[in-house]
Amino acid sequence: MKVSLTIDSDFEETKVIIQCKEMDNSIQEILDFLKGQETDFLIGRDGEMQHILKPDDIHYFHTEEDSVKAVTLNGSYKLKEKLYELEALLPSNKFIRLSKSVIANLHELSRFEASFNGTLCVYFKSGTKEYVSRTYVNSIKDALKMNRRKNG
Repeated sequence: MKVSLTIDSDFEETKVIIQCKEMDNSIQEILDFLKGQETDFLIGRDGEMQHILKPDDIHYFHTEEDSVKAVTLNGSYKLKEKLYELEALLPSNKFIRLSKSVIANLHELSRFEASFNGTLCVYFKSGTKEYVSRTYVNSIKDALKMNRRKNG
């Protein structure tokens, strides 16, 4: 991999250009790192109070009625962002889609169990649980490195 850096006081903003033959894990890690640098905090509302939330403190995001809530150890906060916006904003090596209505922080998962209908039930360190829909089971297994083949 070649790396080129140009420092010039005439530049108005920093621009990162990645040119590659194909997308691979190393490129995805770079993109995730850059995405993680962009999102220092989110603003969540609890009644009339607005709270500054660090993404690392959020256990999961879920849709509730017509809004998105961020769940932390200290409570649940209403966000202005939609789930698809959060998915694009947050690093995919930390946050993963569990279902159409849930995005989880992988670092807040404590255990999981297979469900009778081909889904997974994941438990968070906080004790809450969510279900992984069949559509997303393989991606979470990949993220948790469960799909590795055994030799011999």
